[in-house]
Amino acid sequence: MKSNRHMDNVSRVVVKIGTSSLMHANGKLNLRAIDQLSYTLTGLVNEGKQVILVSSGAIGAGMGRVGLTKRPEQIQKQQALASIGQSELMTVYQQRFAAYGQQISQVLLTHDVLDYPQSRAYVHNTMEQLLDWGIIPIVNENDTVAVDELDHRTTFGDNDQLSAIVAVRSHANLLIMLSDIDGFYTGNPHQDTEAKLIRELHEVTDDSLKRAGGAGTEFGTGGMMTKLKAAAEILAHHQMMILANGANPSIIFNIMNGEEIGTLFMPKDMSEGMDDDRTVE
Repeated sequence: MKSNRHMDNVSRVVVKIGTSSLMHANGKLNLRAIDQLSYTLTGLVNEGKQVILVSSGAIGAGMGRVGLTKRPEQIQKQQALASIGQSELMTVYQQRFAAYGQQISQVLLTHDVLDYPQSRAYVHNTMEQLLDWGIIPIVNENDTVAVDELDHRTTFGDNDQLSAIVAVRSHANLLIMLSDIDGFYTGNPHQDTEAKLIRELHEVTDDSLKRAGGAGTEFGTGGMMTKLKAAAEILAHHQMMILANGANPSIIFNIMNGEEIGTLFMPKDMSEGMDDDRTVE
């Protein structure tokens, strides 16, 4: 599906992939999706792009490793599972990226690291060096130690927010957010047969948040609300974000080729600069 989305000037891209794209319903890792993701991101690096991957899935992988089918409510159990699963996840990433000759690194973050100027500078410098070397940093929240405790903020809340912060801090041209939905709709597509995919949005409004379903619905708490908040962060810093279905991560190639896939969040003046003759909903 061709369009006038021009991605030729995108030199640095952050890709965020959710747990639903990395795990099967039975709790096992989706090795085919991870392989496709590794192949695709390596391809982007080979084309001269700088790539950062924000990957969820640590707790899910830990659950699969110890045979749990339901996420425990106790914080210590979640953190123990994250410790097990992060190792499992990185082992698989290391194997699959190595098969394509691509080097990776692991970067585990907590919010306070980015809140304090000195530690934030260290993270920035490390990421810049990795990207200069052509290495893909794989970023995740350090779930094993991140908790909400009084005024000491360590958690990002979710990896949607983390990916937006990473994209902003790294001055990426584009954030590609892969999820289990094709994009942002006029309503809940799981409940509303008349819901239509919105191809482009220039701002996140109260109406947009209402369309996400609100915090009290399954659709809202299922992740769309956090994705809109991430999009708002991206738009506020004059950057672009695309929300698309991550069932087949090689869709990233199509996105980078400028095809009209998912929902593009882009500041209005940037859109006008593209001389796009499509109708924006």
